[in-house]
Amino acid sequence: MSFIKEKEKFIENKLNELGYLNESVQILPSSKKELGDFQINTAMMLAKKYHKNPMEIAKEITSCLDLEFVNVNIANPGFINFSFQDESLLNYLNNGILNFQNLFDKHPEKLIFLDYGGANAAKALHVGHMRSANIGEALRRLCNLLGYKTISDVHLGDLGRQAGMLISEIKLRNPNLAFFDENYQGEYEKVNYTSKDLGEMYVAANIAANKDPKRMEEVREITAAIDSGNKRYLALWRQLVDISCVEIKKVYDELNCHFDLFEGELDSFKDIPAMLEVVNPFLYESNGAMVMDVKLETDTKEVPPLIVIKKDGATIYATRDLATIYSREKRFHPDEIWYVVDSRQGLYFEQVFRASYKAGLVNDKIKLLHLGFGTINGSDGKPYKTRDGGVMELGSLIDLIGIEIEAKIKEEIQENREEIKNKLTIATLKFADLMSNRQTDYIFDPVKFSSFDGKTGPYILYTSVRLKSILNKSEATNYQITTINNQEMKNIFLKILEISNVLNRSFQDKSLNYITDFLFDLASLFNKFYNNYHILTEPDIKIKNSYLGMTKLVSNVISNLLNVLAIDEVDKM
Repeated sequence: MSFIKEKEKFIENKLNELGYLNESVQILPSSKKELGDFQINTAMMLAKKYHKNPMEIAKEITSCLDLEFVNVNIANPGFINFSFQDESLLNYLNNGILNFQNLFDKHPEKLIFLDYGGANAAKALHVGHMRSANIGEALRRLCNLLGYKTISDVHLGDLGRQAGMLISEIKLRNPNLAFFDENYQGEYEKVNYTSKDLGEMYVAANIAANKDPKRMEEVREITAAIDSGNKRYLALWRQLVDISCVEIKKVYDELNCHFDLFEGELDSFKDIPAMLEVVNPFLYESNGAMVMDVKLETDTKEVPPLIVIKKDGATIYATRDLATIYSREKRFHPDEIWYVVDSRQGLYFEQVFRASYKAGLVNDKIKLLHLGFGTINGSDGKPYKTRDGGVMELGSLIDLIGIEIEAKIKEEIQENREEIKNKLTIATLKFADLMSNRQTDYIFDPVKFSSFDGKTGPYILYTSVRLKSILNKSEATNYQITTINNQEMKNIFLKILEISNVLNRSFQDKSLNYITDFLFDLASLFNKFYNNYHILTEPDIKIKNSYLGMTKLVSNVISNLLNVLAIDEVDKM
């Protein structure tokens, strides 16, 4: 139990003793610091319920608090202000030095399945894939920190027109491959392509198909054949997906995003027949397609039927997503499934989730959530583009940030310079991406977000470097805080008391901006302290050791929260 939660429970027990049964208490930072560090408005809430004077109730409550708190006082119309005793606060903080997990509340165990990433096979990742990956990975790590079990899946977009495009181009260039021989019965050879080759061929096919209607029709026919299970095309396409995944995994690794499963739409094929058996009683024919009504009487806007099978008998996204949900429930029995996907897909996921519940693919106890996110925009407020107006590839954005970072690293740092640059680049990208509320759009400014000052990833890493440098120079091995010597030090400790609430709010809202805000505030408080006090040359041993204990605690907190954000630390910069 966190320190704040422990004190809230203490007050709740005192309320029970006073006859106010089963009442909850919330300790909040005081609005008037001269009256105390914290306050509760419990007296006013009880006054309404029990029809009593809030000041009288406040006096009852404060009579029970003196042993646990200091500077207890009442302000009109019944706010109770107080501060915590140094001894109990220091015990809590010293436990945090020993183990970061002593600083926050753990949650009841459950299994959460996270679907994020969504890269398209045979295509380069773009900035939209970055948002899904960054948010999803950080949420996965946050869940694990809070005590939940997780399973993560990249869920590749490995079906669709890009398959038809690529295979049509390969057929044009290499028509004698066995994949294009209808009578071939043997084992299919391994194709000798790289991810770069696939990218070049996809671009060529796309240009040609957009110019030539006959070529586009061939692309459609190949795509439909794959969807129908054409053995020859499927065998080739699976090889192309495997080749493409080498580069996709490389980029995700660079982003520190790691998945338990690397499955995709192709993997849903085997589950579609069983899923359709379950769903079939709820389907009806509409304009040749098989659809399901998913509207509710409570809807305030139009929710159209979900198309499950197209009129030509082919599957679509919904078919495969329903089969995937069916498979995940059968294999893993998750308590919740989270989809981290662009907010513009909100209506689609609402349809799919309703269909899943209606048909019984999952029971009502399983929570299906679409965690939509906003877009990354350029300075013009429109989705981030290249200079020629094309979609910005993620690799290009990383290179752009890397140029800014390279210019800022000290010239004397040569050892591991490339590694340091790469870590700072990813820190820049990830911190900026997670700094805004998940659901909002934001403008990405490579120059601003790569700065070593201000609310940026490099600033947090710079503070981390400073913390570790102090600890290394001190050569201390045992850390303990025995005194709170000044207001700047106290401000740091009061900020650390917020950790449990910060983590809980991030989990409840499924947004990491609370953690990025906290990291910036804590780093700023420590740097202010550092500029005003000399840690290593402090002559009073007791005070010096407490400064070092505080430094160790802040370092632990920043390191662990950076890990939640999937940001690697550096030794120097």
